[in-house]
Amino acid sequence: MALVDLGAVARNVGAVRSAVGPAEVMAVVKADAYGHGLVPVARAALAGGATWLGVAHVHEALALRAAGVEADVLAWILTPGTDLVPAVRAGVDLSVAAVWAVQAVVAAARAAGRRADVHLEVDTGMSRGGASPAEWPALLDVVARHVAAGDLRVRGTWAHFASADVPGDPSVPAQLAAFEAALATARDHGVDPGLRHHANSAAAFFVPAARYDLVRAGLAVYGLSPAPDRATGAELGLEPAMTLLARLAHVRRVPAGAGVSYGLTYTVPAATTLGLVPVGYGDGVPRHASWDGERSGEVLVGGARRRIAGRVCMDQVVVDLGDDAAEPGDVAVVFGPGRHGEATADDWAAAAGTISWEVVTRIGARVPRSYRETAAPAGTSVPERAGVCA
Repeated sequence: MALVDLGAVARNVGAVRSAVGPAEVMAVVKADAYGHGLVPVARAALAGGATWLGVAHVHEALALRAAGVEADVLAWILTPGTDLVPAVRAGVDLSVAAVWAVQAVVAAARAAGRRADVHLEVDTGMSRGGASPAEWPALLDVVARHVAAGDLRVRGTWAHFASADVPGDPSVPAQLAAFEAALATARDHGVDPGLRHHANSAAAFFVPAARYDLVRAGLAVYGLSPAPDRATGAELGLEPAMTLLARLAHVRRVPAGAGVSYGLTYTVPAATTLGLVPVGYGDGVPRHASWDGERSGEVLVGGARRRIAGRVCMDQVVVDLGDDAAEPGDVAVVFGPGRHGEATADDWAAAAGTISWEVVTRIGARVPRSYRETAAPAGTSVPERAGVCA
């Protein structure tokens, strides 16, 4: 079970707001709110003071609207052939970065019988999305014509950082300078840039000049540091919102020399007790966190961290409990805030050679979510047995 603390989500948004004010906060809830649950997290983020929600795809925005979420929503990845009429009708803001996208949005606006709201994306040096400096003037000219015709309203202009988490990276001031130039060009072409937004979570905390009118907070909403080498989540005033729990499904004693899991890559040096935790890579637990001869992901059982014995399987992992007593039904905490000694998403990221964004986002739909409104007070224990499911 993934236990999601919606109170922590709201407080995390509040922490971002305190850091960036008077800029507004867009809570990024794409990818099912980084695996935490799209609609519950969106509502908690708004309760915490976010004034915008951000998603990657139109269908995510429409899911918010279908759930009754009426806040401003921006969807920023458009692909040719996508039916944009429902989004325009639902009042979803759409990002455009090319002339074809403007034309598609205009066609949808005319079909919907209402003006479409857009944000203009400019590439300031990441070479991913956005109009390049060479494409930007032509895009602005097309946008200006359709604004004058009443088809469009420009509500924002935005870009994205490549390395805002890296102290002193020269790309950061270079991207800011490119953004300022793009804003000036927009005004020269008769286009009001609207809300200016360039900052992701890292820039929101570490690049004050990038805060502009609005920041897009992604990872920070979920309580994880966007730059753990610079500051921990706690140092930024953030609380991890997800705890991944399961119950031991099987406990067995094995003799010295027993091999464990696929490939028998883990051999117990002495008689030990093994516990079977019924979550695996089919649930999003990274296989790269398997035992590699030196380390692995760790699971909290009986108040102590237990290393994964062998490989992470699709549906299960085995943990080495040593000589400690355990029985089926005992709680295993895969990761959480770390308040009770459990591994964190950052710990699992280190074990798997990845990033905490991936650790939480990949927890799949097979894992049931349970929501609560506030974090457990510091010093309380994790649940022992009741109410915790695999």
